[in-house]
Amino acid sequence: MDQSKFDGEMCDPLNKLGDIALSPCGMIANTFFNDVIEFTSTTDANSELQMIEDGIAWQSDLEFKFHQPEGFKHEQCDDCDDCECTMPDWSCKEKYQDKKTGKCSRYFYPNDNTTQYLYETYPMISPLEGVTNEHFVVWMRIAAQPKFRKLYGFFDKDIAAGQTLSFTVQPNWIVKTFRGSKTLMITTTSVFGGKNLQFGNSFIVVGGFCGICAFFFAMKHTFKPRRLADDKYLKYKVE
Repeated sequence: MDQSKFDGEMCDPLNKLGDIALSPCGMIANTFFNDVIEFTSTTDANSELQMIEDGIAWQSDLEFKFHQPEGFKHEQCDDCDDCECTMPDWSCKEKYQDKKTGKCSRYFYPNDNTTQYLYETYPMISPLEGVTNEHFVVWMRIAAQPKFRKLYGFFDKDIAAGQTLSFTVQPNWIVKTFRGSKTLMITTTSVFGGKNLQFGNSFIVVGGFCGICAFFFAMKHTFKPRRLADDKYLKYKVE
């Protein structure tokens, strides 16, 4: 893929590995939080709890910001045994089989011989999704603080008090190199979409202050309006 000099500078220091171009490039995309978290069980035998991992990213990001490279295509095969990756129509070395549905697909990425795509850097990402994977999209929204939370999944059913939830975690993301830490947190959401009410309270305070100021300005304009082109406001008055 052709890359402008400006795009190359924006991707530093992770733009290429030798002669192989990274797609996507850049430090953030190539330090993706790649731990795999799976909800396994609950103490409530009658519960139908499932952790939902779709719908965690901003819809605007999925629609306008993240797209597979131009020229990408994929096709679902009728039979996995007959699903062959043959060049030049398909760039895959072997068929991709979805773990949930069991169905097989083949795909084509442009310039695959000279480019390392996201699914090759992080095998837990489906080659059919690539940069549209919602965990990746969530990660690419940069946090403002060094300590931050990223939504991994959610439950759409109520969880009873005292109920125990079990998860399995595949720890791929290394934190020792920068003396970091990571924590799996289970929390409820507020009306603002998160547990932290600080931003919501800030918006209410600022909005209230602006509303009060607007009220006083409206009163001043109503009872003592300023006449258009009033010369008493001029610094140098005309005699």
